Amino acid sequence: MATNLRLTRDQLASFLPDHEAIRKFEKLLSIVDALSSQETDVVIAAENAMAAASANAGAIAQVAQDAAINASEADRKATEALDSLYKSLGLLDMVALAPPVPERTPTRYGAFYDTTTQTPAAINTAYAITLNTTDVSLGVYRGATTSQVFVTEAGVYSIAFSAQLDNTSGGSHLIYIWLRVNGADVANSASQVRLKGTDGELVAAWSFMQTLKAGDYIQIMYSATDTSVQILAQAAAAPVPGIPSIILTVAQIK
Repeated sequence: MATNLRLTRDQLASFLPDHEAIRKFEKLLSIVDALSSQETDVVIAAENAMAAASANAGAIAQVAQDAAINASEADRKATEALDSLYKSLGLLDMVALAPPVPERTPTRYGAFYDTTTQTPAAINTAYAITLNTTDVSLGVYRGATTSQVFVTEAGVYSIAFSAQLDNTSGGSHLIYIWLRVNGADVANSASQVRLKGTDGELVAAWSFMQTLKAGDYIQIMYSATDTSVQILAQAAAAPVPGIPSIILTVAQIK
């Protein structure tokens, strides 16, 4: 660092020739001092700048490191988002390529009963059991001939019935019940019930499984060995509800 020169006029007069020269030399010394002072300020400013830069270097490095970390984190999140998008697109491709699920047609069904007593007019003669009431129905319905029950859709159907049987005279009499489809008896579908004595009452109840086409109709048939045999209906009598002569249910199972 420069140091100011401090000389008296007597010291200057010892080597300068006159007053004017002394004055000019003093001016020169003042200029030198000013320049020295400016140099000192510049050095101090430079030293201060270096110190500030050194002090801030750590912070600057930390900012740079944080920026790098943040950039890496952003890159990782972007990669994860792309992976998720690709997986989603892959799933969408699978869904698009999957075969369409066929719309399931509601199962066809019907439930029917009859509130009248049915009696054979002659022995050993085939009669169709009638149904005068529809309970529930979807695609299975009673025809104009009320003993006929039609289906609107091809399939395998469960056909179940229960019939209240009665014998109004003494002795032992037989009743046979079987299934008929489209006017033709179904082979090996008959069953036999024996009614013994007056008021010998029984419930016949069994079921069939039959493949039907759309538009087919079924009937429950019967024949008795005596006209005293009947399929009995009874009105409600508290606390018992009414007893239909027959209850028939038809339900598509396939």
